[in-house]
Amino acid sequence: MGRIRSFAVAAVALAAAFGAVPTATAASSAPARASYRCTPGYFCIYSGWNGGGTRCQWSQRSKANTADDCAFIRRGQKVRSLWNGTGHRVQYYTQTNYHGRVGSTPAGAGGNLQGSYQIRSFKPQ
Repeated sequence: MGRIRSFAVAAVALAAAFGAVPTATAASSAPARASYRCTPGYFCIYSGWNGGGTRCQWSQRSKANTADDCAFIRRGQKVRSLWNGTGHRVQYYTQTNYHGRVGSTPAGAGGNLQGSYQIRSFKPQ
């Protein structure tokens, strides 16, 4: 019986080492990723953390002034999170017309930002 138990413990340890057992980090990040309601093919910004609050989204590859069609930007609210559902990396800027680059996000990724600025323009990298 001791050998079977030792074998089971060793098998679980080996599976964990090769990533076959879900980790707490992977399990806890799944609900956060699911909270980003962003249509595939779109670049989305949110006024709240973790994809919460008001959402603005664009299907075009670049936007020189996000305030043109994003109400929370016009109201002066900051961008707290984003999701890049496009097929390319997106660079974003704190000023219109692609000035004041503040960051970029690869395709199929996103998350919380510092939350102290607006994204006023974006384009592919």
